[in-house]
Amino acid sequence: MASHGNGYDRAAAVKDFDDSKIGVKGLSDSGITSIPSIFLHPPQTLSDLRSCSPTDAAIPVIDLSDVSSQARRSPKLVQQIREAAKTWGFFQVINHGVDVSVLDETIAAIKAFHDQPQHVKAKYYKREEGRGVMFASNNDLYRTDAASWHDSLQAWMTPEAPKAEDLPEICGREMLAWDSHAKGVAETVMELLGEGLGLDRGKFKELTFSESRAIVGHIYPYCPQPDLTMGITPHTDPGIITVLLQNQVAGLQVKHGHHWVPVNPLPGALIINVGDMLQIISNGEYTSVQHRVLANAEKSSRISIVMFLNLSKWRGSDGPDGYYGPLPELVSPEKPPLYRDFTAKEFIDNFYGNGIDTKSLPQKLEIQH
Repeated sequence: MASHGNGYDRAAAVKDFDDSKIGVKGLSDSGITSIPSIFLHPPQTLSDLRSCSPTDAAIPVIDLSDVSSQARRSPKLVQQIREAAKTWGFFQVINHGVDVSVLDETIAAIKAFHDQPQHVKAKYYKREEGRGVMFASNNDLYRTDAASWHDSLQAWMTPEAPKAEDLPEICGREMLAWDSHAKGVAETVMELLGEGLGLDRGKFKELTFSESRAIVGHIYPYCPQPDLTMGITPHTDPGIITVLLQNQVAGLQVKHGHHWVPVNPLPGALIINVGDMLQIISNGEYTSVQHRVLANAEKSSRISIVMFLNLSKWRGSDGPDGYYGPLPELVSPEKPPLYRDFTAKEFIDNFYGNGIDTKSLPQKLEIQH
């Protein structure tokens, strides 16, 4: 870690920052020229910040314009989705059926929330990660050794939908609308991913993959020292899939092989990525991959709106003692299970017991053959 000198109390500095409810947007707006010590990352995290793929590699772009036509829904489309999820774990979809005006309105609404004065946003500032509506800086602020340069507005849309009055007035209508649009795209993609595994088209819907959803609206404001911190550290997402809408400010990078590949914003596109749980239940056919966001050196804020989709019902029980593992249809003597079964409690404890991390659940559950 960076050297802070004698007498530096990081825990106290973290609490002071959290209690201020100012967020990194407030720090950025204040005109600071150096970032507080709690945001300084160690050299090993920062060593490859600017090293990207030496080639023109880019995550796949998949056109969904024919997806609703049975006559034109070609095996090629299913194969494209399968290959993207297997080899990259990330892909962009275009012609997904959501009007560009909806995308623009959603981005503008989340930006408008974060651009409000601190005292207006402060009434939503809290740390209740697993439910309700929460505005905070760094959901893992107390579980990590170095904070990252972003703030987030989180809203759980299910299993208990938020009341309109629980959402910030400036963006609530757009968040409720986006929940419907993003869920629709996710269900289309999951049908294709299921077909790519040889499953019945409705299998993932039957597994309730879209019945536990959260929307998180991130802002990555201008950072005066972007080479000393991160926007978000390298991690994989825990759930089934993630649907990401971003504005035209770059910063997202995906690990492909040994290199970081920038995900350049594509107007009108949505980004889909595989989560750890989909890797496990697909028995390794689909891959969750590391991704990160660089601290923003641009004067314009980077906005990203993420929908996380997770299972709501666990096999064997409607309660907390249900379990999941590789789907039985995808296991055979030739392809034995790569992962053991695990419980909902293990999944939740793993996520909320760590800082944002990488592949921890699949690694813990891997079976040594």
